[in-house]
Formats: sequence, C-alpha cells, structure tokens
Amino acid sequence: MKHYPKPFSLQESKNWIKWNIENYAAYGFGLWGVILKENNQFIGDCGITLQKINGNMEPEIGYHINKNHVNKGYATEAAQACRNYAFEVLKLKEIYSYMKYTNMASIKVAENIGMKLRNELKDEKNGITKIYSITLEEYLRKD
Repeated sequence: MKHYPKPFSLQESKNWIKWNIENYAAYGFGLWGVILKENNQFIGDCGITLQKINGNMEPEIGYHINKNHVNKGYATEAAQACRNYAFEVLKLKEIYSYMKYTNMASIKVAENIGMKLRNELKDEKNGITKIYSITLEEYLRKD
C-alpha cells in the first residue's frame, strides 16, 4: 500500500472485499487473485473495475503485487491478460490505468502493456494522478 494514503483498516478491508463482490454481481468482472503457478501462492490481485476518471466511470486495470514479488514481471503479465480480456471478451473500446505520479512501477506496467499517458490531474489524494489508456484500435495494431 506504498502508494495509497494509508493502509486499509480491518473495516476498510472488509468494505473493499464487499465492493469487489458487488462489482462481479453488477458488471460480471472485478479483481482476480494473482497466484504463482509453481506453488499456488497468492501474491496480489489484478483486474478490471469501474473507476471515476476525468469525471466519468471508466474501466480501469488495477494491479497490486506483494512487495516480496515485485520486479519479476507478474504485474505486467496479469495486466496484459486483463487488457486482452477487456478487448476480446468484454468488447471495450478503451481501458485505463491511473496512478500516483510517483508510482514508477505502475507507470512501467501501464507502458509495458501498450498504454499511453493521456492526462495528468492535480488531486487532493495523490498530488498528481497520471492517467494512461489504450484504445481498441491501438490494441489491434499491436505486434
């Protein structure tokens, strides 16, 4: 939770789990667990949720990897799978990721999956929030 204002309390954690369950009921998608193939260890989450971006509710790829497992490509691999799912299954036209301007790891993941910086917004929570996205057209031009 390095790039969050503070770690979640127990109640905030319960509310976050409830929110994720509600996302699946309402939209059919949400965050998935990131599990190491070699030992089935849970190391984080990654998925698609609706977030308020530029004043609109937009689909966003979010990823959180345990600090003991960062810089090994897991977030990029999971985010790529979510990007592909967004375009190939959900048939979305654009998908976003947003992060605090100091979150270089998340910026790198967004760029690794083909996202481009679209905007930087001043806000109370992050100081500056960077907004990345990739459109369906950009995705189809890959490789």
